[in-house]
Amino acid sequence: MTSSIQQTTWTGRWVAERAGVALTGSERLPELVGLALRSGNPRRAHLLVSSVLGKHVPQRPAVVHGAGLELGRRVRELLGDEAAGRAVVLGYAETATGLGHSVADGLDAPYLHSTRRAVPGIPPLGGFEEEHSHATGHLLLPADPELLAGGGPLVLVDDELSTGRTVLNTIRELHGRHPRDHYVLVALVDLRPAEDRRRLAAAAAELGARLDVVATASGGVDLPEDIVARAERLIAAAPPAAPPPAVDPAPLVRVELDWPAGLPDGGRHGFTARDRERLDAVLPSLAEQLATALDGAQAPSGAAERVLVLGFEELMYAPLRLAEALAQRLGGDRVRYSTTTRSPVLAVDDPGYAIRTRLAFPAHDDPQDGAPRERYVYNVAPGADGARRFDAVVLVVDDVADTPALYRGEYALLRQLRQVTGRVVLAVLPSHRPAAPSGALLSSPSGPLPSPLYGPAFSSYRPEDVAWLLKDLSGVRLEAPTEEREEAVQNGGAHYAESLPVEYRPSPEYQELFHRALRGSAGRIALAVGTVAETLLRERGPGLVLASLARAGTPVGILVRRWLAFAHGLDVPHYAVSIVRGRGIDRVALRYLAAHHRAADVVFVDGWTGKGAITRELADALAGTGFDPDLAVLADPGRCVRTHGTRDDFLIPSACLNSTVSGLVSRTVLRAGLIGPDDFHGAKHYAELAGGDVSEAFLSTVAACFGDVRAAAVEGAERLASDPDRAPDWAGWAAVERISAEYGIDDVNLVKPGVGETTRVLLRRVPWRVLARRGTGADLDHVRLLAAQRGVPVEEVDGLPYSCVGLVHPRYSRGATGAGGLAVRGTGAGGSAVRGTGAGGSAVRGRES
Repeated sequence: MTSSIQQTTWTGRWVAERAGVALTGSERLPELVGLALRSGNPRRAHLLVSSVLGKHVPQRPAVVHGAGLELGRRVRELLGDEAAGRAVVLGYAETATGLGHSVADGLDAPYLHSTRRAVPGIPPLGGFEEEHSHATGHLLLPADPELLAGGGPLVLVDDELSTGRTVLNTIRELHGRHPRDHYVLVALVDLRPAEDRRRLAAAAAELGARLDVVATASGGVDLPEDIVARAERLIAAAPPAAPPPAVDPAPLVRVELDWPAGLPDGGRHGFTARDRERLDAVLPSLAEQLATALDGAQAPSGAAERVLVLGFEELMYAPLRLAEALAQRLGGDRVRYSTTTRSPVLAVDDPGYAIRTRLAFPAHDDPQDGAPRERYVYNVAPGADGARRFDAVVLVVDDVADTPALYRGEYALLRQLRQVTGRVVLAVLPSHRPAAPSGALLSSPSGPLPSPLYGPAFSSYRPEDVAWLLKDLSGVRLEAPTEEREEAVQNGGAHYAESLPVEYRPSPEYQELFHRALRGSAGRIALAVGTVAETLLRERGPGLVLASLARAGTPVGILVRRWLAFAHGLDVPHYAVSIVRGRGIDRVALRYLAAHHRAADVVFVDGWTGKGAITRELADALAGTGFDPDLAVLADPGRCVRTHGTRDDFLIPSACLNSTVSGLVSRTVLRAGLIGPDDFHGAKHYAELAGGDVSEAFLSTVAACFGDVRAAAVEGAERLASDPDRAPDWAGWAAVERISAEYGIDDVNLVKPGVGETTRVLLRRVPWRVLARRGTGADLDHVRLLAAQRGVPVEEVDGLPYSCVGLVHPRYSRGATGAGGLAVRGTGAGGSAVRGTGAGGSAVRGRES
């Protein structure tokens, strides 16, 4: 290992000479660790900086992975093949997540690491404290709670053993739940004093368990009694770091890696032998994608001779393996690997000090653990030695950390990296979202699953277009005139999904408006469809499964399916499922999808976003299920999803009509007495409206434009992938809250933003008024026509972020339903009727309940 590290000056010399710190024991210790001074940590003033861990010091990836593999093989020799076959490896966040995973590779055992990131829907199996750390709390979040329940050896891996208290806390916590007779502690360096060694041995004897220690090197650390005071003086006297030179920002390229669906990005929820096989198989192609991206980010200086692959806090193993594969792909001695960290350390630009440069940046993964939000990356900026400069940096983060804070702000990580290197490549991995523990989604209720419905028996769509996960209620009378229906909701506390509005055949005038709108927007819709489809294919792979939100999302799901067949020859499954505001998604439909497909492959699709209520409903309903809550839509004017064809608020003509553009299917129904615990949600097929059905006409008109927009759609997907503003900022929700306050509306759910939602208000609800952005043209022709037919004023306003906004009557008893789908009762702010002016300037008064 010494020759491969090629360390010429011991990076602990500066601290040893000035602070009086000395290493004792194995001659290999200076090869493995340097020294630095910690800032802001009263528990321990010095830091042992590993040169082979891949955390603070950039190192060859083969050296980093090899150090863990060697330790894992030594553990296998210690245990023997039989016991090794029953072993489980547990690594510690954040510094040892990659080391522990590498040990598990060498041992060929399943792996789990502790985490400081709570994950919705995954209850902690346990937790423990790391006493000398700057961030002490650890959680254990295995997707399979039985992972740690076996009786085989438990192998606990940390980068160093300084006192052994952390592993002792862990052993006591886990032994109380699942006793076992053998524990193995693994570390790169074992520097425990004699009294700590005795304490740990006594604790193991008290538990009746055998305890072994495997380390690359052992020894001790001699500290002066006043080490904390010495460190504080040295830190106070240290000169400030020189600012980086003023240069133009380096090019930034985002690469969407073809990460296999369902493959964990690390061991936060467990990593099995099958996962290891899948990762090993795909690494060469992933490295090829990174190499291509590096070529695409060519700087004027030419090919990158020094490349750093930079991981992200706990996300160490996947970036390490990508770095190792990239090194093999590029050849030579060109690639190094390290990761960002939470640990604050003093930087001193001296060859005899382990941390020569430091970049501090704000956390970009929205941490919820109460720890300080400043983060660090060390030894990436070259400092005074220009020979240490990296020609390129490949930053690897997970999608939880792919937020505006990564890009925006003077000290954002990407902004700073672009100042210290010649090019930057950003690769975002999907953070693994496991299914609910113990199969909770599938275990209750446990009745047989119903079968899907298909056209033409149910709906006018082709049977291959969509499988409806719905119960056929065509023979049940559920309709009532709008005002009667919503009065029943008001007076009886009924939910809006328990009944249906009356469906009707559109007038000839309105049908002509629909066809005119379709002719004018078909190409624009086709481009949005193609952009979404190409994005999903890039990010989810060809094995994706479409699940459209019935019914407005179903024509969109069919169009995405037809695009994938047209452009790529794919035959993608497509289901329509029900989601109800205040009641969540159809759990029986989720059971069906989970029984027939991998949950990670399912993509939920809808037509557009308004303020984002359904987006939030979907995320809440899918928490802990293993299904990905990221919704894909054609238009996202509300700015509340990542995957969209556009964020413009434009007319999607399918919003103009009800069932006659949606396969002659009603909106969905959830009503006790009709829908049992093992039933899908219900809907009706209005076969009697076939004479006015334009469902296929809508689909075929849009699909006819696919060829014309194919190249533009691919470019659109590429732009979306690299868009730094892609993350939702929920600007639409904020706008709705402002409108609610301005118009005296107590419930934001009565404000329906966007042309699609406004159309629904006019077709299904008791509308109060329409707000139209001044100067909006033909996209609102149908809105103006519907408003005139219903006697609803249209008010032109300035500064509206949407083309239009529909307001449901806020005080009219038959029109107001709230966030849970139930009626909103009571008077307005101040208790009086709400007044306003309509399009013609006359007063508009709402009747009070």
